[in-house]
Parts: sequence; structure tokens; C-alpha cells
Amino acid sequence: MEGLSEVHSVTAVKAELGFSRPSEVVDDHDVRGLRRAVTRPIDYDFSQQFEYRQCKVQDLCASDQPSTNLLDSGFETIDLAPLRGLQSLLAEVKAVGEISNDQARRLRRHLRGGIFPLGSGKCLKMLHIAPEGLVMRTGGPNGLKVAPHLTMTEMNHHDVAQAIHGDQDVRGTPLKQMMRGKAPWLFRHQTPDGSNRWSPLVLVNLWIPLQQITRPLTLMDRRSLDASNHQLRYALPTESFLDRSDDMRLNDIWSFLHDDSQQWYFHSRMDHSKAYVFDTLGEPHGSFILPGEDVAEQYYLHLQELCGQLLAGGVKQRPAASTVALPADTTLPLRKAIKSMASLVASVPLGNPGKPAVDAWLTRVREAMDCVVRKSLEMRVVALLLPDQWPFNRR
Repeated sequence: MEGLSEVHSVTAVKAELGFSRPSEVVDDHDVRGLRRAVTRPIDYDFSQQFEYRQCKVQDLCASDQPSTNLLDSGFETIDLAPLRGLQSLLAEVKAVGEISNDQARRLRRHLRGGIFPLGSGKCLKMLHIAPEGLVMRTGGPNGLKVAPHLTMTEMNHHDVAQAIHGDQDVRGTPLKQMMRGKAPWLFRHQTPDGSNRWSPLVLVNLWIPLQQITRPLTLMDRRSLDASNHQLRYALPTESFLDRSDDMRLNDIWSFLHDDSQQWYFHSRMDHSKAYVFDTLGEPHGSFILPGEDVAEQYYLHLQELCGQLLAGGVKQRPAASTVALPADTTLPLRKAIKSMASLVASVPLGNPGKPAVDAWLTRVREAMDCVVRKSLEMRVVALLLPDQWPFNRR
């Protein structure tokens, strides 16, 4: 296959991000005077509610990229590598492909009380990991459904988020009910109709990529957001995956309109040794499809078919080599993963090679196919912003 042997590094990719359609926006007729994206059922046709717009997404793994921080940009990364017990747990979850209740409890224990330095002269002390909102997401290359038979539960089998969104409105459900309207006074936040820049108490998302060679998370530098014109209230139906009372059935989040001035970032080489922390109360984020994922999808399906043939009686003829060229801005990790799958297609055992040879090839195939499935954990954390100096940063 052409282009697979190249040593290639990119600084940015062109990608389609999903935004609310302007035709789906209405005036919000309450005291806040904002605009709102029309609420649709959770299984509503995505293309009717959202539109894909091509955006430049800069790779923070490349050299000469700007630094980001939680206070100004709305997001940054923290180092989880020193937490060896946590790393072992995350490896367990990655291997199984879902998280159990016991693993969720262990995860919270590892993180609760943790202190992590930030890039703004601050550190983040994690006080409480919310029991609701701990979610594992999985997604195949190019939007492929790799396990369509599995039913979404509160924690597991969530699809990758396609639309750009912000996870919580500080004045909306469920914070309004849970905190009796005091959330805007307690939590640091920035919204189109107000802000609290003084509180040290923050509500953040912790997003851990177990693997993200495909379908990575992208986040906006919120300094490039015109919130008054492009940030929209949205009521997300939750009854299909959360057990809530009727008054909290609709979760108040944010949706966004596209604008060319918005600046987007991702990490092409990020595993569970690091995590994103970002502002739950409005930071725009979502997943996207990388250039070259369509090729990864073709190889995934091809290998799936060859596995079936091999187990049903054998492969009689080796497939012809592909001549499809990868886009120039295919990331290096994705390029390597596709090369691995292409090699396995070319080396499929023919005829009746015997069980040991078949088992060895199938093991390698399962590993290569799993490698291009995005897996991530996310959770909501109540934390304190403290000076990154003793005794505040004492661990």
C-alpha cells in the first residue's frame, strides 16, 4: 500500500467537526435572553440537527504549538504516569473494553485527594469524583460500529460524541436542583450571560484516553469563542441512559455554532499516562474523524472477513495488495496502525495451515483491529485550584 512506509509527522489536520445547524436555533424566551438549539430525541437524525464544517485542528504533539491551560484556554493535560496503581487499573479496563462497578470505585479512590500541577502557576486538588457521569466510550475507525449488539448502560458502551458541545450549564439542570441554585456562586465559570472568575472551586471533566489512534478528542481554545453569538443552550434527553426524576430528565448543556475564527486542538500521541482536564461548565469539545480513517475502516472490515473465512474452512487465495494512498496529513500513529493491518492481510495463512498457525495469526489480527478502536474514560470532578507551592501542593 502506498504511503505506509513513509516517516511522516503533521502539525495539523483538516477535519469535519459537527456543529448545530443555524436553522435549529431559536430565541430562548426566559429571563436569561440567550439563544437555544432545538431539543430533539437522542436518536434523531444527526444530519438534520447538526452540520459538519471543515476545521483546522492543530496537533499539540507537534513542536512550536502554543501552550494551553485550564484557566485561559479552558483545558490542559495532567500527568497520570506516577500513579502506578491507577495505570495498572486503566490497562485492565482497556483490555476488557468496559469498566465494572468495582473498577469504578477503585478509579475514584486512586484520584480522590490527588494534586496535579497545572501550567498557570496553579495546581488542581481533586476533592470529589461524581458517581454520575463516569462513562466509557468506544468508537471504530471512520464511525464504524464495532459492537452494534451491545446496549448502552449508564457507564458502558457509549458511542463517541459526534457533536461539539459543552457538558453542563452552571444555571441549569441538574446543578440547579442539586445545589438549590447556588452553583453559579460556588463554581468558577464563564458563560454568555455571566461569570465567576474568583472562586477556587471548579467543576472539571477528567478525560482519559485508553487509546485514541482514531476518533480523538478535540477541544477549542475558548479565547477564540464568541460566546454571545455562537454558544447555545441545549436540553439533552437522558432517559435512555440515566435514571433520573422527571424534573431532571433533560440535562442542560451547551451546543455551538461554527465560526472560522475558532481554534481547535488535539493530541495525536496520547495514552492513559496523561489526561485532559477541561471546564465542565462550557468548554467546547467533541470527537472527529482523522484523515485516513476510511482506509483503516476498509482494512478492519477486510480482516474481519478473512477471520470468518479462515475459521469456516480456510482462505483459498491471498488478497491483492492495496494501492490506496493515505492522505498527506494522516497522523503517524494511524499510519503505523494501518501498515500493521495491511501486513496481516498480506500474510493470511492459505489452505489448511494447521491450528497453531491460524491461532497465531488470529491473535495478531485481534490486537491490530482493537488498536484502531478508540476507547476513553471520562468523569466529572469537583476540585480546588490552589497555588502550586508548599504547603498547598503537598501530596
